[in-house]
Formats: sequence, C-alpha cells, structure tokens
Amino acid sequence: MTWTANSCLVTLAILFLWRVEEIAEACSCSPAHPQQAFCNSDVVIRAKVVGRQEVDVGNDIYGNPIKRIKYDIKQIKMFKGPTQDTDAIYTAPSSAVCGVSLENNGKEYLITGKLETDGTMHITLCDFLEPWEDLSATQKKSLTQRYEMGCDCKITRCSVIPCMISSPAECLWTDWVIEKTVNGGQAKHFACIKRSDDSCAWYRGVALPKRDFLDIEDP
Repeated sequence: MTWTANSCLVTLAILFLWRVEEIAEACSCSPAHPQQAFCNSDVVIRAKVVGRQEVDVGNDIYGNPIKRIKYDIKQIKMFKGPTQDTDAIYTAPSSAVCGVSLENNGKEYLITGKLETDGTMHITLCDFLEPWEDLSATQKKSLTQRYEMGCDCKITRCSVIPCMISSPAECLWTDWVIEKTVNGGQAKHFACIKRSDDSCAWYRGVALPKRDFLDIEDP
C-alpha cells in the first residue's frame, strides 16, 4: 500500500473517531412531566434574563478553557431552592451539549435546574424551561404546593400501547400515546398526588386536593 493511501486511511480514521465523539456528546433527554422536573430539580424559579456573557469556568484535562454561557437574571419568585435569591444561571455554550438559549427581552420564564457544589445554578435542555405565559393555570398553582405533595410518587411515561404501572404508587402518563405530545392534558392540567393509603393518583383542579380525594382508595 502506498504512502498516500496510508495517509488517506489515517485521515479517514481520525475523522471517523471525531465524528463518533461528536455524536457521543450530542444532547439526549428523556421527556419528563412538569411534576417530575420540579421534584428532581434543586432550584425552581420564575425569572427573566437581564444580561448574557460567555465566561471561562476552568480548564479541562488537556488544559483547554471550559466555556459557559452566564445569564444574569432577575428572580421574581422562588418555588424551590436555597434561601438566597439566584442572580445568575450557567449553561453550556451549544445546544449540541445541552446548552440553553434564553431571550433577553423581558420575557419571564419558569426555570428548573441543579445546584453545583459552589452554589451556582446550572441548566440544560433536559431541564424544564418554559415561558411563564405558556404555563397553564394548574401548572402555576401546582408549583406552590401540589407538585411537592407528589414527589414520593412515580410518574411512568407510556410511549407505546399497551403500558401499565407496576405499583400503586405510580401514575401512568399517557399524553404521548393519546395526543402525540408530551405537553398534553396530563402535563398541563394534572398532578400525581400521594394519598393516605400511600397510593398515587392523578388529580385535576386549581385548588388543593380535598380530604375526601386523599382518603379514597380509587381515583
């Protein structure tokens, strides 16, 4: 085999490995019901962006700078999180690695995310981030108490029929198979609530569940 052919093979091998690494780093998320997003997050806030800048947050193992997008925010309300207000959130610089793009035009968002060991809040495309005006009345009310009442429940997403729950402490989420969207009726108008017998059931309504709902055996 000639030197030119060997060189071409080496080049192709490098390009292939680069592409495999790029694919491996691509962002992939499993859909989550808003209640799951609330329960699994360290911080849940209503806020708007007031500034954006790219910052260095350290170096990787090769000594290259790690870039992040820092959004300066004005917190309007905290539904879950630390005692102090959050004034900045960080995300990756590209959607390919789950970075989030937020508008700096006065738009208010519901933002869920994780707290790092240094106390900073980080968000990804896998977190639940929605314009506040796009949330239903039930979703907004559920942020104050109802979602938290169901954090011991498990919400099981039904992606193909037949599907079923394996425990009384589960709620079956069927938006995808019925409405072909994960932002359907159950996501917008229902919360999975734990009842007095430790079973869980879907509850719909703006008001908090009444005692008779919590005490009955069947939804």
